[in-house]
Amino acid sequence: MDTWIGLMSGTSMDGIDAVLVSFKDKTVRIHETLSTPYPEDLRHRLALASQNQATPDEVGELDTLTGTLFADTAEKLIRNSGVERASIQAIGSHGQTLRHQPSGLGRFSLQVGNPSIIAEKTGVTTVGDFRSRDMAAGGQGAPLVPAFHQHFFGSDTEDRCILNLGGIANITWIPSDQGPVTGFDTGPANALMDAWCLEQTGRAYDEDGQWAQEGIVNQALLSDMLSDAYFERLPPKSTGKEKFNLEWVKTLVQRHGEIRPEDVQRTLLQLSVITAVRQMPQSPLMTVYACGGGTRNRFLMKELSQALSPIRLLNTDELGLDPQWVEPTAFAWLARQTMERKPGNLAEVTGAIGPRILGAIYLA
Repeated sequence: MDTWIGLMSGTSMDGIDAVLVSFKDKTVRIHETLSTPYPEDLRHRLALASQNQATPDEVGELDTLTGTLFADTAEKLIRNSGVERASIQAIGSHGQTLRHQPSGLGRFSLQVGNPSIIAEKTGVTTVGDFRSRDMAAGGQGAPLVPAFHQHFFGSDTEDRCILNLGGIANITWIPSDQGPVTGFDTGPANALMDAWCLEQTGRAYDEDGQWAQEGIVNQALLSDMLSDAYFERLPPKSTGKEKFNLEWVKTLVQRHGEIRPEDVQRTLLQLSVITAVRQMPQSPLMTVYACGGGTRNRFLMKELSQALSPIRLLNTDELGLDPQWVEPTAFAWLARQTMERKPGNLAEVTGAIGPRILGAIYLA
C-alpha cells in the first residue's frame, strides 16, 4: 500500500495540520491525522514577518524553526500511525506562507518551513515549494487546491462549489457538464475575524462566532469594506494577509467614529459571508460544500446557509472527506502528482500559460 503525507499551515497561522493518506481511484483513505499548534512565540514572530517586520536573519531563522516543527509533526504522525515508513512515498509540505505577491514586477510567493529539514529528519522524500513554478509560468501560484477538488469532488449530476474557509476564503466551481473549472480567492474568511478578536479580547479566535453574535452589522463600515477593488476584480486572482490584515480593518474603522468592538466583529463576519456568496457562479443545480477551519464557526455557517438559501450548504464530509483535512490531503495528492511527473495546477484557475509539474523534490 502506497501512502502519502500532507502538511499544511494556512494564513490563520494557528499551527500545522498533518495527514497520512492513501489514494485509490477517486477516493481518499485517511490513516492518521495530527494537528500541532504553533508555540505562541513562534506564531507571533511569523505574524510579524508576514507584515514585513523581520530582518533577513529572522526570516532565515523562521525557515529553520518552522521546518523543524513541520518535521517533528510528520515524524510523530508516522509513529502514531504504525504504518511502515518504507510505504510512505513522499511528504507534500506547503510550508507557512509569509508573503504572497502575485502581481507587479517582482511577483513571488514566500513560504518558510525548510523541506530539507523535513526530508533529513524523517528519512522520507519531501516535496515543497509548490507555488513558484506556476508563478514562473505566469500564474498566480494560487489557489492550487482546485485540481484536487476537481479530481475527487467532481460530479456528473450536480454542479458543485467547494468553499474553503481558511484565513482566506477560496472557491472552486466544478460544473457537472465537464466545463471549465474556475477557482479563486474571494477574500477574507477567518483572517480578519481572528486578528480583531486577538487584538480586542486576547483570544486567538471567536469560538463558534459567539462574540460576533453579540454585535450588530455596521452597514456604513460594511459598505466601506465592500468597496475594496479586490472584490470586483475578475479572476484569476489570489490574495492574503498582505492586503487583508488588522491594519486594513483599523484604517476603515477609524473612518466611522466610535464602533463597539463586537459590532466590528459582526461586520467582519458578514464581510466574509457576502464576499464569498456574491462571487459564486449561480446555478439551480449547485450545491456548496464547505471545508476548512471556518466550518467550526457555527454562526458563520448559519449566516452562510441563510445567504445561500435556497442553495444547499453542506460540508465536504458528505463527499467522504472531513472538512479539516481537505487542504493537507490536497498537498499529499499534489506531492503524488509531482512524483508521478503529472501537472498539479489548473491553468484556467491560476492564469498560468499551461499545466505544470509543481514543486521541488528533496530526496530522502
